[in-house]
Amino acid sequence: MSHLDVDIIDFLILTIIPVAVLFVIEMICRAIKALSWIKLTVQGIMMVAFAIAYMTVITPHVLTALCLVALAGALFYQARRSKIDPKKSNY
Repeated sequence: MSHLDVDIIDFLILTIIPVAVLFVIEMICRAIKALSWIKLTVQGIMMVAFAIAYMTVITPHVLTALCLVALAGALFYQARRSKIDPKKSNY
């Protein structure tokens, strides 16, 4: 990863942080018994926020940001599906 001026450990940390945030949001929403669509929407918003941060705040990680945007799209889709018919969503 020397062409990005990012060490492999830094890259792993940048990859693990969004996953940790997803788990933390999951645990908080389970503890307060939040609706599934609210949890999924919050997770999607956080993934978009990480994608923006990865493109602007630090050395641009375009591929990581695109993956996070794709994940956010899937989370928003599942949130919409869960809000329309909660029985179809297992989340």
